[in-house]
Amino acid sequence: MLDIIKAVILGIVEGITEFLPISSTGHLVLVDEFIKMQQSTQFTDMFNVVIQLGAIMAVVVIYFHKLNPLSPRKSSGEKRDTWVLWSKVILAVIPSVIIGLPLNDWMDAHLMNWAVVSATLIIYGILFIVIENHNKSLTPKFADLKTLPYTTALFIGVFQLLSLVPGTSRSGATILGAILIGASRYVATEFSFFMAIPTMFGASLLKLYKYFDHGNSLMGLQGMVLAVGVIVSFVVAYISIRFLLDYIKRNDFKAFGWYRIVLGALVIGYFTLIH
Repeated sequence: MLDIIKAVILGIVEGITEFLPISSTGHLVLVDEFIKMQQSTQFTDMFNVVIQLGAIMAVVVIYFHKLNPLSPRKSSGEKRDTWVLWSKVILAVIPSVIIGLPLNDWMDAHLMNWAVVSATLIIYGILFIVIENHNKSLTPKFADLKTLPYTTALFIGVFQLLSLVPGTSRSGATILGAILIGASRYVATEFSFFMAIPTMFGASLLKLYKYFDHGNSLMGLQGMVLAVGVIVSFVVAYISIRFLLDYIKRNDFKAFGWYRIVLGALVIGYFTLIH
């Protein structure tokens, strides 16, 4: 029963941090210091990835009509635009498949530590503040997803590779990259959401495959713990996405930059003073 409560807490952390550009990994590193499930390391590693499915389903639910090219409520032109949007998303994901996938396990094995996480939290926090200050008087080149060129979509996909380094934040890297290239905050955020669907579905399915391939199962408590984490992640991510979409209509990302810097400093302080 205690692991169920821990799954709820971890689901909340995942749901809040997955789409806000503040690094779910950075938060999970801290939370793991205080909340450790009484499960195998293999299960815990799988759990931390697969609960992303709940967050992804929140994107699918919120954007179901917009992302559904077969919707009977869409005109032929709107259906064509939806297929074009999906083609840009798939193109943007290709760098992660070709380059990111082979490097993922190596990155986790060698860079998943508090020093790297705290450094990337602070570095990207500073970048958000600097870029927002630089862009405050500039007009975005791409204020609508329809105007986003294929080449720009591909470059945003290249920026997603930066999130292989723990603490970077997948949404943070893609949003920052898209803004740098000329996308508006809203376009950058939505495109980051859409890229997350194939990226995180693929990562979760691969992690499940490796988990079962090593002879593990999800019988009894473990299956329940995972289900609770996924469901809680979905509910909280749904709220988090709605908040972010409303927030960026009136605000920039500098607050998230400052938050990352403070969190990075807290990570450094905790692990240097306490350990």
